[in-house]
Amino acid sequence: MRISTLRHRSGPAKPSVVICSRFVMFSSGYSYTMRISTSPEHQAAVDGGPWLFSPDRPTAVRTSSLFLPEAVLFDRDGTLVEDIPYNGDPELLRPMPGARAAVAAARSFGLAVGVVSNQSGVARGLLSREHVEAVRRRVDSMFGLFDVWAVCPHGPADGCGCRKPAPGLVLAACERLGADPVRTVVIGDIGSDMAAAAAAGARGVLVPTPVTLRAEVRGAAETAPDLLAAVSAVLPAGARAGGAR
Repeated sequence: MRISTLRHRSGPAKPSVVICSRFVMFSSGYSYTMRISTSPEHQAAVDGGPWLFSPDRPTAVRTSSLFLPEAVLFDRDGTLVEDIPYNGDPELLRPMPGARAAVAAARSFGLAVGVVSNQSGVARGLLSREHVEAVRRRVDSMFGLFDVWAVCPHGPADGCGCRKPAPGLVLAACERLGADPVRTVVIGDIGSDMAAAAAAGARGVLVPTPVTLRAEVRGAAETAPDLLAAVSAVLPAGARAGGAR
């Protein structure tokens, strides 16, 4: 269960985005970019930008249709997998209902798919990068390799430009994919996901869960009852995702 004081950020979304230094490392079929630091890991997280993970293969927008989005970016906790606060144990992961079908449907229409996730447990000293990577690998094994992961390791008070509701994760993921944010869809379960989408110029679709506040549902520009319906909603009429299970 997500804790409300950690879920809802104070203050407006910041328009800036902090992009990390270009230092490429390789792990488990992925390359990722992060800032070099000699500080402890959580301080490095505070000082740097978002962590970007993408497969060691060309990653680019695959659809050329003007009627389709170029990319769909999913929130992780409470959207793709059940939300367990500060979880670093991949064995505890369980997919959300319909999540596998939704991701498969997006892929079936040639859309790039990615994950944008706040992980403040790193800055709090509760999670290491190894924990984040272990969970990422498990999610990839459940859903197939995502085209990009953008992870914010900062805490609420760090003033970064990537932590949702700021737009940095969405913008960084779009940059890595070569996708136009205006033709990108962000699907999540809380208001900060929708605020990040709006701040980046992307389309946001809220999929409420029992922890989603009523005010967040009322404030969302678009909602869907489940993930598959959310993916279907961003496809043009006649190209719905219902059959891609």
